Amino acid sequence: QVQLVESGGGLVQAGDSLRLSCAASGRTFSSYCMGWFRQAPGKEREFVAAIRWNGGTTYYADSVKGRFTMFRDNAKNTVYLQMNSLKPEDTAVYYCAAVLSSKMVHPRRPDEYDYWGQGTQVTVSS
Repeated sequence: QVQLVESGGGLVQAGDSLRLSCAASGRTFSSYCMGWFRQAPGKEREFVAAIRWNGGTTYYADSVKGRFTMFRDNAKNTVYLQMNSLKPEDTAVYYCAAVLSSKMVHPRRPDEYDYWGQGTQVTVSS
């Protein structure tokens, strides 16, 4: 069982930066692939970024590539999402998700993940 707690959301202006954090419980954090998803009002949850267990491979949605960076610190049981050059269309609730690396096939699909955090709101004003 893994529990995930996101933090770092807030209200910022377009062009600003934010860093989201996701702290995970459990001693086997390094065995999990981690993902970030977001959901805006009236829209489906969408993939943002994912990272393999050792941080060697990352995946990004085209809409955030070059602006967002996902990385992890297995010693701290934490993954991060560094968001730069934020745009109003980035406004959403951001969720952290986890799945055992041995089960991961399609990191961009939300139904691949077994554990989810409660989400953190990111609002970007124009």
